[in-house]
Amino acid sequence: MTTSAPSIEFSPVTSALRALAMDAVQQANSGHPGMPMGMAEIAEVVWRKHLSHNPANPGWANRDRFVLSNGHGSMLHYALLHLTGYDLPIDELKRFRQLGSKTPGHPEVHHTPGIETTTGPLGQGIANAVGFALAEKMLAARFNRPGFEVVDHRSWVFLGDGCLMEGISHEVCSLAGLWKLGKLTAYYDDNGISIDGEVSGWFADDTRKRFEAYGWQVIGPINGHDTAALEAATLEARADSERPALIICRTTIGAGAPNKAGTADSHGAPLGAAEIEGVRKAIGWSHAPFEIPAEIYAAWDAKAAGAAREAAWNDKFAAYATAFPELATEFSRRLKGELPAGFKTAADALIEKVQAKAESIATRKASQNAIEALAPALPELLGSSADLAGSNLTHWSGSKDFLPGVSDANYINYGVREFAEVSIANGMALHGGYIPYTATFLVFSDYCRSAIRMAALMKIRQIMVFTHDSIGVGEDGPTHQPVEHIASLRLIPNLNVWRPCDTTEAAAAWIDGIERADGPTALALTRQNLPFSARTPQQILDIRKGGYILKDEPGAKAVLIATGSEVGVALAAQKLLAKSGLPVRVVSMPCTRLFDLQDAAYKAEVLGSGLPRVAIEAGVSDGWYKYVGLEGAVIGLDRFGESGPGGSLFKHFGFTPERVIEVVTKLV
Repeated sequence: MTTSAPSIEFSPVTSALRALAMDAVQQANSGHPGMPMGMAEIAEVVWRKHLSHNPANPGWANRDRFVLSNGHGSMLHYALLHLTGYDLPIDELKRFRQLGSKTPGHPEVHHTPGIETTTGPLGQGIANAVGFALAEKMLAARFNRPGFEVVDHRSWVFLGDGCLMEGISHEVCSLAGLWKLGKLTAYYDDNGISIDGEVSGWFADDTRKRFEAYGWQVIGPINGHDTAALEAATLEARADSERPALIICRTTIGAGAPNKAGTADSHGAPLGAAEIEGVRKAIGWSHAPFEIPAEIYAAWDAKAAGAAREAAWNDKFAAYATAFPELATEFSRRLKGELPAGFKTAADALIEKVQAKAESIATRKASQNAIEALAPALPELLGSSADLAGSNLTHWSGSKDFLPGVSDANYINYGVREFAEVSIANGMALHGGYIPYTATFLVFSDYCRSAIRMAALMKIRQIMVFTHDSIGVGEDGPTHQPVEHIASLRLIPNLNVWRPCDTTEAAAAWIDGIERADGPTALALTRQNLPFSARTPQQILDIRKGGYILKDEPGAKAVLIATGSEVGVALAAQKLLAKSGLPVRVVSMPCTRLFDLQDAAYKAEVLGSGLPRVAIEAGVSDGWYKYVGLEGAVIGLDRFGESGPGGSLFKHFGFTPERVIEVVTKLV
């Protein structure tokens, strides 16, 4: 943490960054000027001297990845993108934080050219960067050949005190050191200030010793405003190919502000007109707001250098394609996110196989069978588990753990680090070349919820395997029984939450998750065996509509809607009700979001018109009333569970055919 103000010699190239940041925040009357002003020299050294990128092609395959983990300082990133030549005109900087602009409050991937990941929740940026670096390392091991290093780029991260205070930084940085991610370099903005003031009262870690213990190369503390010291530190970091590097940079937040520099007043609010005039005098910047002289643009312009770098790489890749045509074709396909030609054949064969076998097994086992069938046709599928592989059943016969010297690894052991697992997988998916699947118990999705949310927000293709999905967990008791988790995950926009009832639905969910390119998929899977249901070809197709009629009775008087293990309960109740002369329809709804996306006619066809409805799910009941209406009924669980055998708990809490019959009879 900062003990004295570092000395600063202001230069026109860094003054441009400071001016753009403070003027944009002032015009928006919202934002964080302090960090951009404090990290200007660090940004200059990285972006002008080391970052390998091409502003004319932000998606160039071998570009370096830059991550602003302290994303509240987004104006620094936007200023850098604008000055170096990305398609981010000055008018967009003038519209900072305004509706519809390309300069939102925090950086957003797929929204602003040159932004690699969405940062804002502190710590997840460094986590994503670890994913970028890991993807680079694994792809290099898989595709590079002597003399043809077509995968050869670095990951750069800016982070602050807040990122290091968040627990996620411990999880991911521990792994980065273990994995020897030598192409990852992080610059720690050690300014000693957060929103509430001087951090000495709540953050007194010895950051150097902490990262040395992780196995990182730690450089500094250095003066974060001394470009010569920064350049020397960066070269030192690059020289070590085995260890990720943390460069501790002592800086002054809001550097250049005559009254607010070094204080929390510059952290998260506009500086004010008078203070900005003082900054202009202090840094020698006489230009009007958003006015950048031509010589400053020329000094920052990275278009020519970027085009030359990409052209050189294109020549190298062309030679690589001549020498190794199959590898080059596969590499290109994977980076484009296109599924291999044989995937559909494998998917169709999987559905045929599960239909033929008609097994009554746990859906976690059905999930493993799906992986076993699909993974050989999908080399980019990258599995993992948070120390629960034997329970999540995420290994398959071709699994190869990521270890030194394993060039074709396709499985990562994360240890007990659920948040790190999903966050790093987000970074790997964003990097390209991999479709990750992650795994833990459903109840532990709480630990990684923020990363799940970010995957949905960023529209990342990732499959999240969550097993032990209900009170069926049994003897482990209420601490491990996720009564509220499925409903909670369904509230996240753009997240497909699947709760399959048997092997066919589990296979369909896996296929859908892999084929889906615009967001993540969560699978909620049972520990206990579930009965198999026979289906027509049309019903199999309808599974991927999220809800469909699984079994109907002529003249149905009511509709039973169920998911997962409760579909079997609904089917058993249907049989008994039919014998008593009360026909009902059973609807399986494995993915409510996909069902909600169907047209009104299909939904009406499935749910019936004017029929009383009963929803059955061993979880909190609130979300089901939009399907059954206030006049319908929900057999759910609006309390925590108990410790005992799973079968006993289902009976104890009323998830039985008899209870369903009782409720339906009252409604009809």
